[in-house]
Amino acid sequence: MTILGTPLSPSATRVMLLGSGELGKEVTISLQRLGVEVVAVDRYPNAPGHQVAHRAHVIDMTDGDALAALIAQEQPHLVIPEIEAIATDKLAELEAAGTITCIPTARAAQLTMNREGIRRLAAETLGLATSPYRFASSLEELEQACAAVGFPCVVKPVMSSSGKGQSKLDSAVDVKAAWDYAAAGGRVDAGRVIAEGFIDFDYEITLLTVRSRGADGEIQTGFCEPIGHKQVQGDYVESWQPHPMSALALERSRDIAEKVTSNLGGLGVFGVELFVKGDMVWFSEVSPRPHDTGMVTMATQLQSEFELHAKAVLGLPVNTALRAPGASAVIYGGMDAQGIAFEGVAEALQVPGSDIRLFGKPESFTRRRMGVALATADDVETSRERALAAASKVKPVRGA
Repeated sequence: MTILGTPLSPSATRVMLLGSGELGKEVTISLQRLGVEVVAVDRYPNAPGHQVAHRAHVIDMTDGDALAALIAQEQPHLVIPEIEAIATDKLAELEAAGTITCIPTARAAQLTMNREGIRRLAAETLGLATSPYRFASSLEELEQACAAVGFPCVVKPVMSSSGKGQSKLDSAVDVKAAWDYAAAGGRVDAGRVIAEGFIDFDYEITLLTVRSRGADGEIQTGFCEPIGHKQVQGDYVESWQPHPMSALALERSRDIAEKVTSNLGGLGVFGVELFVKGDMVWFSEVSPRPHDTGMVTMATQLQSEFELHAKAVLGLPVNTALRAPGASAVIYGGMDAQGIAFEGVAEALQVPGSDIRLFGKPESFTRRRMGVALATADDVETSRERALAAASKVKPVRGA
């Protein structure tokens, strides 16, 4: 039986979030609705999750000693990594010692922080279909890797997120620039990359997969409806749910997602990314946490991916049912500035079925995601039109 305490009291159920961006902010809100005391941690002050948590801390989360000291200070019942750039070896050490319960597991955080770990697990251990790939630790090795997988190909740092450091290469003349860009975009290990050959796919989906406890107390796997998305330079700009696909492709997608997440173990939401062509499905990546493309679920599902994650990690039952077709569209900063403001929100909300989320990030960059427009309709196509229309009306402006 799950017992939930009262925040800021001796009975409190304490959760520490490692990473407090827009996704962490929504997880924090969902946890607080269940009376959980939330400690938000990030590398910069006033991160979105800091603004709504009970307590906030700023540390370098790749510093294992600093991370262990903060955990010892706060004594959380659960530690939830929300980003990749964390000292996962320290989390594994603390978990092995029985000091923490890491969500979903420290091993999952280790494997998925590094594209090499998760790709080798999927392709070499589980035998799942993936794109052809090679890893490289030097420009010379990358030249050989790209030649092996063929052009066009994609080069990514083994440790990065949201498309940072990712390049599409059309020929060998692009390799040097891709190596330099990957080194700049890698969050932790700037000296190792993956080169992936292209798959001739029809579309890419995110299959949100939820490991939660059923009525019998046993862990069960549930699935949200597939989410389609559009990416630019490796970063999502639109998503929609449900994405239409054949019954066989959906069955195969769920089979792949269950194999990967069962191997990783633990409880919570996993964002499993898959390539699909007809009835064929290839594994791409997995995040052991809510996914940026899944922000659409704030409009489409009875329980958003953030509510699902909060409930699942606490051992509570979940409901993955769709409420209505819908879409999301990103609102960018459009400028490099501190403390920007936004106009046009009222006009955006006049779009039928629309809603707006502004993340409250203290610093804007031209291509930084600062908010998202959400919309629902009777069908996905109309939802996408509405979300794009709403997003286009929100204009970042310099603060006073």
